[in-house]
Amino acid sequence: QVQLVESGGGLVQPGGSLRLSCAASGSIFSINAMDWYRQAPGRQRELVAAITSTGTTTYADSVKGRFTISRDNAKNTVYLQMNSLKPEDTARYYCNMNGRYWNGLGLRDFDSWGQGTQVTVSS
Repeated sequence: QVQLVESGGGLVQPGGSLRLSCAASGSIFSINAMDWYRQAPGRQRELVAAITSTGTTTYADSVKGRFTISRDNAKNTVYLQMNSLKPEDTARYYCNMNGRYWNGLGLRDFDSWGQGTQVTVSS
């Protein structure tokens, strides 16, 4: 299987910045989309940003111009640079990746989630 581990969350003041990372490990053959989601208490999980294997990016309207998603294919890692953070960005952030991995017998599809990293924006 493929495991994802996020890092980089924390407490930051409004207007500050954080950079989240999510690294995938396992017998990975290829990764298609890499996404960041977030979930605040009492709210549904929402897509924040996504990046395809060719580098095409999409963003939620609420983060456009403030957040930047990028990926390092050699490291199987996706990043989320978050600038001009607002209290409403407070949530647990999760990465999601899908692609193919080697299970010892052949290639199989995977769709994996990380455990999440907490981002709190508060003065």
